[in-house]
Amino acid sequence: MATTPAQTRSMHGLVFASSVGTIIEWYDFFLYGSLAIFFAKLFYPPGEGVAATLISVATFATGFAVRPLGSLIFGHLGDRFGRKVTFLTTLLIMGCSTAAIGILPTFATAGYLAPVLLVTLRIVQGLALGGEYGGAATYVTEHSPPHERGKWASYIQAMASGGFILSLGMVIGLRVTLGEAAFGDWGWRLPFLISVVLVAVSFRIRLRLHESPVFVEMQENSQLSASPIKDTFAIPGNARRIVMFLFGVACAQAVTFYTAQFYALYFLQSVLKVAFLPATLAVAAGAFLGLPFFVIFGALSDRIGRKRLSLLGMAAAVVLYLPLFMLLRSAVHPDGIAFLPVTFTIFALVVIAALIYGPYGAFIVESFPAHVRYTSISIPYHIGNGIFGGFLPLISLSLVSRTGNVFAGLLYPVAVCAVGFVVTWACVPETLPQGSGEKRQASSLSHNGLMAEPDQAA
Repeated sequence: MATTPAQTRSMHGLVFASSVGTIIEWYDFFLYGSLAIFFAKLFYPPGEGVAATLISVATFATGFAVRPLGSLIFGHLGDRFGRKVTFLTTLLIMGCSTAAIGILPTFATAGYLAPVLLVTLRIVQGLALGGEYGGAATYVTEHSPPHERGKWASYIQAMASGGFILSLGMVIGLRVTLGEAAFGDWGWRLPFLISVVLVAVSFRIRLRLHESPVFVEMQENSQLSASPIKDTFAIPGNARRIVMFLFGVACAQAVTFYTAQFYALYFLQSVLKVAFLPATLAVAAGAFLGLPFFVIFGALSDRIGRKRLSLLGMAAAVVLYLPLFMLLRSAVHPDGIAFLPVTFTIFALVVIAALIYGPYGAFIVESFPAHVRYTSISIPYHIGNGIFGGFLPLISLSLVSRTGNVFAGLLYPVAVCAVGFVVTWACVPETLPQGSGEKRQASSLSHNGLMAEPDQAA
């Protein structure tokens, strides 16, 4: 069934309003990650070298560690009180905690109180982000025409990468404009304080959105869950679906996304000792070139299936990671880097990630019943990204430090993708709706295929 021009215009507006908030939340969360190596000198004792860097990266990971808890809190609120009100709340919490980082005292001023405050705010950010993705992905997918869910939901995935690029761009622009001395003294605070303006604009845009039609229908029919967390694990087969999706698609999506962007950046800066500006410019350029592929693969999944593309991405990671990082190393010379080969390598890594992450939104939303969907999709997504993905830079850099082998850090993402491939292939059913290229293996659902409980399937 073709989408009418009016439906397309409506979806463009809805996706824009949802995505602009998502990109700001990811910008806020990734901003610290863009500066983690730099923050090692600001918030931790001087003279610690590698230890300070690892601790700073661990602080970055702390925000990820609490995301599963945030997914339970805000997943419960989203299934009880609505998708819209919940992701408005997470946006405000994220914006306030990010701005607060911009006014923190440094170690030179406050001693060990400085890293304690920083870790506390990273925890608040992680809790807020734990509610963002589930709300945005559910909201957009529940509005989408059945045959275009992969396409429209993929914009939410693309905005995660967009937030990363925006954070890098902001940091690069300020460091070049202000100079290293001024940026190190006070300029580093500006990207965090600017978040207040960005969040205010995003909040106003999101405020105009209407609640998801699926949630409204459940509300009118008294089908809302009174205890979403309890029901999430009580529905027959739902707990198994969560576990299989977690150790299948979710973990592989997480490690490929964070390998492509953060670990590649840290690999260049911390392992290969590339200066900040050329390393960051090359990573930002590669990520920017790869950005459209999240939407390309999301739309392609509407034709050939979510599962097929996800498996292809996992296989590509297992086979290509070592050659790509060898290419990355060969492009680094004592007098600088070969910019184009580094940019191409980052681009290739982002494309691999997009094969899994592009179809991901529709894939995970279609996999769970509507009345516990916000909670059900948030759990595997945020355990996958918060634990398996968020700790990837720390684990991989630690492996490099312990073994002395610059490629040892790849053992972790390659192993996770290999496990994810087997679990996805054997245990995660396709969800592509009937009439969209191939028949789904999971059951057809009512209301645009998103209302019933999919476990009558399979």
